[in-house]
Amino acid sequence: MNIRDIIKNMIQYIGDDVKREGLRETPMRVEKAMEKMFEGYNKKPADVLTVFDDENYDEMIVVKDIEFYSVCEHHMLPFFGKAHIGYIPNGKIIGLSKLPRLVEIFARRLQNQERLTSQIARGLNDLLKPLGVGVVLEAQHFCMMARGVEKQNSVVLTSAQLGIFKKKEKTRSEFLRLIGK
Repeated sequence: MNIRDIIKNMIQYIGDDVKREGLRETPMRVEKAMEKMFEGYNKKPADVLTVFDDENYDEMIVVKDIEFYSVCEHHMLPFFGKAHIGYIPNGKIIGLSKLPRLVEIFARRLQNQERLTSQIARGLNDLLKPLGVGVVLEAQHFCMMARGVEKQNSVVLTSAQLGIFKKKEKTRSEFLRLIGK
């Protein structure tokens, strides 16, 4: 069975007519949307991250407010928000636009926010071997908004701290101050 047949069955299951004008193309549109939403399964951080060696920069680099969306693996409903990433180089840096690409690789999979946070931090750490990495995600979960507790304004914060970000309170505090947390 392919995804289009599954979507047709779903539409019929909820009680609608798959032959209705507004729904005729829906199975194809959902298939295309899913290909985009889950394209992270086909990518690895090394595929998108360009590393620049022999850089002498040794201060914290932060990119904040990186918008992302993902799909909760428990209910297959979206969650979305902002990622904030910081690292202290150890002779290597990456292009700043690559950090949002790193977020997308892991966000575009079935996920939970906690794992997503850790995967982003570990992906950057494994590739660059920096002195430290800090990642904070803040997200709203549609599963909390539309079902269950139905809380519209809840925001979930998760963080992952590696290396000097974990060991040194001063470094962690600087990162959190820079991202406004």
